[in-house]
Amino acid sequence: MLQAALRSGAAHRRSVFEVFTRRLPDGRRYGVTAGVGRVLDAIEAFRFDTPVLDFLADQRVVDDATLSWLSDYRFTGSVYGYPEGECYFPGSPIMTVEGTFAEAVILETVVLSILNHDSAIAAAASRMVNAAAGRPLLEMGARRTHELAAVSAARAAYVVGFAATSDLDAGFRYGIPTVGTSAHAFTLLHDTERDAFTAQVESMGRDTTLLVDTYDLGEAVQTAVEVAGPELGAVRIDSGDLLLLAHRVRKQLDEAGAGKARITVTSDLDEYAIAALGAAPVDAYGVGTSLVTGSGYPTCSMVYKLVARASSNDPDAPLVPVAKRSAGAKSSRGGRKWGARRPDAEGVAEAEVIGTGPVPDDLAAHQLQVPLVSEGRIVGREPLSAARDRHRASLDRLPISAAQLSRGEPVIPTEYYSGG
Repeated sequence: MLQAALRSGAAHRRSVFEVFTRRLPDGRRYGVTAGVGRVLDAIEAFRFDTPVLDFLADQRVVDDATLSWLSDYRFTGSVYGYPEGECYFPGSPIMTVEGTFAEAVILETVVLSILNHDSAIAAAASRMVNAAAGRPLLEMGARRTHELAAVSAARAAYVVGFAATSDLDAGFRYGIPTVGTSAHAFTLLHDTERDAFTAQVESMGRDTTLLVDTYDLGEAVQTAVEVAGPELGAVRIDSGDLLLLAHRVRKQLDEAGAGKARITVTSDLDEYAIAALGAAPVDAYGVGTSLVTGSGYPTCSMVYKLVARASSNDPDAPLVPVAKRSAGAKSSRGGRKWGARRPDAEGVAEAEVIGTGPVPDDLAAHQLQVPLVSEGRIVGREPLSAARDRHRASLDRLPISAAQLSRGEPVIPTEYYSGG
């Protein structure tokens, strides 16, 4: 596309691309925007260095004129979008990329790959946080996905309220709190379970978390208290009937004088299992596989579509709305759009309003897009703490049924507005 557009001259037309999704995953009530900070980093670093250009030349992917254009590539356009942590709905203009056709179209894959992955993880993680009802969630999925995806998954989970991650690389890159516990291999390494617990307590202190289900759970809990004393920090249960076992372990810890010892449960948890454990004396949940796979929906099906382009190469030429008009569910709406969330009289969201043209006065204060890149300069960077606060505030403004795990339609409808 780039090579042909450069040859025709249309590559230099001012263009507007939009990231949106036509639907939410089946049964989900809302989506979560995540990965925005990573997109900004990717745009800033997007370059074609000599080895890459040599590869494109050797493989005859593009011609010499295109190689020359790529060698000088720098994104000089502007980007607007829903800020990280904000909820979205079908049709929401999650990100708008404006620039020449050439410089904007080439960002499609990197933008979509980040937003689709991170937003899918964040949506699943947000449901888990809701199900946990205030109990901390620990991200433990690094062994269940690609090594780089694991880091971005930990980041996305933290944005929506996970307390910590077991992935040290995520802690190193993004400042996310890190936690960990021993595995069964550590216990099996030692001649006895007591030897293993003693080694861990002597090394890590009494506030450590001991894994107690390698052999006999009851004996392990007793040994853990004998080794660490009443100051035992926590025990982890990783198998079996977690609801039943958590009650038994809590009773045993209390009777042994370790009433302050916490109980962490793991073992293929998802939002439904977490909700089912709501009545159990559990203090924290460790979640891995279901989190890093989006709890069954590893992508958000976001697309990157051209919605407007200039009528000519003149920098002042007016923008013309364009849209795909094919039959079926893949048609799209043309024009540069804004998104706003209309509240009811109580301040609770009642509709996602998507429009073109002037924003109605009653929606002006409720617009959702913010500047992210201005003429090639990153302006939308923020700490992860800001995204965490925003997500909680965004959820708090949605109807309470947004937190339901039962299948249903998006918690608010999407309405389209065309201004004059």
